[in-house]
Amino acid sequence: MPTFAYTARDMSGKQVSGTLEAQSEREAASLLSERSLFPIKVSDHVNTGTRSLFGNRKKVKGQTMAVFYNQLASLLRSGVPMIRSLTVLSEQSADPVLAEVVREVRAKVEDGEPMGQAMARFPGVFSEMGINMVRAGSEGGFLEDALDRVGNFTELQEDLKGRTISALAYPVFLFSIGSLVITGLLVFIVPKFDSMFDRLRDKGEMPALTEALLTVSGWLGSYGWILVPVMLGLFFLVRMQLSTEEGKTWFDGAKLKIPVLGGILMNLAVARFCRVLGTLLGNGVPILKSLEISRTAAGNRLLSQSISNATENIRGGDALASPLRTSGLFPGPVVEMISVGEESNSLERVLPEIADSLEKQTFRRLDLFVRLLEPIMLLIMAILVLAVVLALLIPVLKSSSSI
Repeated sequence: MPTFAYTARDMSGKQVSGTLEAQSEREAASLLSERSLFPIKVSDHVNTGTRSLFGNRKKVKGQTMAVFYNQLASLLRSGVPMIRSLTVLSEQSADPVLAEVVREVRAKVEDGEPMGQAMARFPGVFSEMGINMVRAGSEGGFLEDALDRVGNFTELQEDLKGRTISALAYPVFLFSIGSLVITGLLVFIVPKFDSMFDRLRDKGEMPALTEALLTVSGWLGSYGWILVPVMLGLFFLVRMQLSTEEGKTWFDGAKLKIPVLGGILMNLAVARFCRVLGTLLGNGVPILKSLEISRTAAGNRLLSQSISNATENIRGGDALASPLRTSGLFPGPVVEMISVGEESNSLERVLPEIADSLEKQTFRRLDLFVRLLEPIMLLIMAILVLAVVLALLIPVLKSSSSI
């Protein structure tokens, strides 16, 4: 049950504070009155057991959220009232985090708060796109369709994420094992050859590759431990920087500059934007409101900013395609199809087709990228191991020939 913090006055006029459990703020105020306390302020109590634990810190798996959206849409479409639907889902949820959050959302809705506003209290559980879609669905009278769309979209995103992780698992495994093998050679094997090459070093016949390898090996053996705290410090520094708005914007821009992968990420972001925008327009949401909601679904701040600029231009009477073309982030064919859709008054039909086409192209490029990545990783590891072997073998051959 949700916990509320209160400030009230007793019969003597003395101000008192504390916490109590209730289903809603209204019920909390009623309980205070029964205790002969006059409530001044009643608000959610943030502690480790409620909001702080479930709403702000912990997250729910995307696949679980997709099922939640679809089930809520089915219940509402079957005529089950919102409060009853949320009660059923909170009782049946196998995820304790989601169950607690749904109970708190239900309490807020019972208290008269709109569904979208109640969901917005838990940004760690409900995505910004999902919150905005629910708000638009509530205002436009198509909440069931909006929930279905959010559920399908979330499921599609999780499927894409799963496919990407599965595809990259083997290359990452190769890189990790190769790095461990090379580090082991440099730290434990290479130093044993150092004394064997003293004669060649005295004669000035030591190969440069071998000298560099021994220098790196010696440094790792003596100071390699420094790398651990340095890498941890850099990790936390980068993480702290990326938690700021400037850091997130920089990171979104940096991702788009990665060769091959940057284009894949951009196409996926554009596809998400087109799909959500087409869905909203198809359900009768005005273009300005649709753009405001769909730009949050793009998942990239640079793209979101260009869409925001396009929204301002549309307010001034311009077409959508023109500012999108000026931004330089949208592919040319996509802009042309949007322009044709505007001219033929069929934008809500064209946009989902653009999203389908972009996703198909992106999946093919992603599969090709991963297939090429595996032999490239193998080749890099083989070259590094070969370099270590040659650096040790050449001096041995020189010593043998001189003897």
